[in-house]
Amino acid sequence: MLRLLGGRVAGFLVAALLLAGITYFYRIILPVNQTTVALSFLLAILAVSAVWGMVVSVFMSVTAMLLFNYNFLPPVGTFTVADPQNWVALFAFLFTSIMGSQLSARIRKEADASNSRRREVERLYSFSQKLLGEGNVIQLMNAVPNYIVECFEAGAAELFLPQKDKFYRSGYGAAQLDEGQLKTAFLRDEAILDTAEAVYFLPVRMGVRPIGSLGISGAMLSRPTLDAIGSLIAIAIERARAVEQLGESEADRQGERLKSALMDSIAHDFRTPLTSIKAAATSLLGTPNADPKQGHELLTIINEECDRLNHLVEEASEMAKLEAGEFELQFEPVSIEEIIKRALEHLKKPLGERKVDVHITPGLPLVRADANRAEEILVQLIDNANIYSPKEEPITVTAEPNGDGVLTSVADHGPGIDAFEQGLIFDKFYRGRDQRYLVRGTGMGLSIAKAIVTAHGGTISVTSQLGHGSVFSFSLPAANSKEIR
Repeated sequence: MLRLLGGRVAGFLVAALLLAGITYFYRIILPVNQTTVALSFLLAILAVSAVWGMVVSVFMSVTAMLLFNYNFLPPVGTFTVADPQNWVALFAFLFTSIMGSQLSARIRKEADASNSRRREVERLYSFSQKLLGEGNVIQLMNAVPNYIVECFEAGAAELFLPQKDKFYRSGYGAAQLDEGQLKTAFLRDEAILDTAEAVYFLPVRMGVRPIGSLGISGAMLSRPTLDAIGSLIAIAIERARAVEQLGESEADRQGERLKSALMDSIAHDFRTPLTSIKAAATSLLGTPNADPKQGHELLTIINEECDRLNHLVEEASEMAKLEAGEFELQFEPVSIEEIIKRALEHLKKPLGERKVDVHITPGLPLVRADANRAEEILVQLIDNANIYSPKEEPITVTAEPNGDGVLTSVADHGPGIDAFEQGLIFDKFYRGRDQRYLVRGTGMGLSIAKAIVTAHGGTISVTSQLGHGSVFSFSLPAANSKEIR
């Protein structure tokens, strides 16, 4: 109220100064005809009315008419009008100035209302964006009051949800809201608005059903904006609940898929060596006086299959440790050429007579890696290529610079991987749909490789075309100068 009164006083003073200035200028400095004076007064009145409104402009119009009559209409120096036509001009001036002021004030009022609506829409948009950023129901309900205070410059906000019989308060303002009024707004399903004190209590509805209530204080908000806030909150809560339910359903689905893959892996990869061991042991027990050569072959089968089972268990244990982060990397500057040599030496027996082409770009920088773990990445990729490609086809290993690191690739001439499976190939226990019963393996090798590459701060990917083979590539960061020293 004081601000409004102060603004009007300033308006009256400006109006008086403008009128006095125009009168002095045209009376003393630059005498002109009556039309120019009238138009100058009219322009000043319109300008003042656009800023200070109708009350100041009416005062200015009446005062301008009196000054115009006294100083510019003959006989000058009196309020008497000699010519009847001047009476018409005088009242036409008064009417025009008042009507112009009214129109100007109306336009100004509508412009202010439009700007206010625009600001509220912008704030609602900002509020909705913040709500969309929350996917957890509990976090959302705790954050909503603070978002309201932040977006709408309110003093305090509070959300009441009867389903949990809990109040969620903003932490920014010291103002407290009446929780009884919040409950009343929900139970009666109607808003309680005190615009004079800028305190609002309104139900939060999902459609026509109230699901809670909201209290806001310290912000001048229109009824449509309040309704929009309530609707956005209700939609956000339902959306967060739907997202949580979807996440739980997806987790259940992934769990079932993982369990199915695990059971498939156990049924195939563990049963096969166990069957061989059982058959060999049964044969030995059934023929105690068997030929020593035959007994040696059976014992060799048991030994190899036990090694295979041990390898499967070691892979499962390795994967569990990698996922739990229960391992440490011993970083040091390492030559990628040395890592490739060590990996090929490690796989000398499984590779047998298979040709492996190695192409290393000269002058490659040293990589920052754990040598043993980096070797394990290559062992997994090369072994994977060896398993899934014909024995007569070569495997190609390349190393080349890649930005601030080194990119190493393993290419084979196997059956290839379709686009759908490329997104799943690094998942635990996943093996190609057409290959899972044709070759040995648990489907953990590529998962292990990915986990190790990620721990090094690198990336791993696959490029493949059905019928033309696959290329698995991984990058490792280059060692910096301090590490090399």
